[in-house]
Amino acid sequence: MKARLAALLLLGSSVASAQPAPSAPSAPSAPSASSAQRERAERLRERAREDREIVYFLKPPETHAFELYHDVIQAGGADRYLNVVRAGSTVQDPKAVVLDTGESLPVETLKGEAIRKAGLDIGEPVRPDSEVVVIRFPKVAAGQTLRLRISETYTDAGRYKLEGDELVFDRGFGRTRNAVVLPAGYALTNCSIPATVSETEDGRIRLDFVNPRPDEISVLLTARKRRSQK
Repeated sequence: MKARLAALLLLGSSVASAQPAPSAPSAPSAPSASSAQRERAERLRERAREDREIVYFLKPPETHAFELYHDVIQAGGADRYLNVVRAGSTVQDPKAVVLDTGESLPVETLKGEAIRKAGLDIGEPVRPDSEVVVIRFPKVAAGQTLRLRISETYTDAGRYKLEGDELVFDRGFGRTRNAVVLPAGYALTNCSIPATVSETEDGRIRLDFVNPRPDEISVLLTARKRRSQK
């Protein structure tokens, strides 16, 4: 009996020693140092160059359309500028000029599969309804910059419309300096974000916004026709 018990204890000890020790749960892998450095450099670079202005000129709200222009600065090594159209918007008649010389640059608009075929990285997944304005120019030399002014007309029924007799413009602004010029004959009634309000030489109301943040400010404004314009 004692010999049998000793054999059972020895067998149990052998089985226990043969089983692998439970492994400790693996910690989530941290991003590599090079990846983190690239992300940090891109965040700093993008915000540091955000000294450009964008100005919206609203057309009558029943058209859902507005013209705009914005200035961009391209650093050494760049040979194109990609302007991704927001989902829900469509773009017409894009133009680009070099501010230093007045030279007009070639512009094309690509959609969906044409973006993939061109091998363009638009910073987001390419969808069938994705749209991008491509502006090409000779490669900027190292240590130099190129200043561009881009003008376009957008239609966006979801963000710019007429509700009853009230104009509604609802859009996020990610740049440092943004301005909106109301259609002729309209007076501002509400605005969700502080702005400097002035009057242009032709009598239109202009709102200037400053965005010091690294993200967007969500601007919602309303306006009505002045009584003399009804």
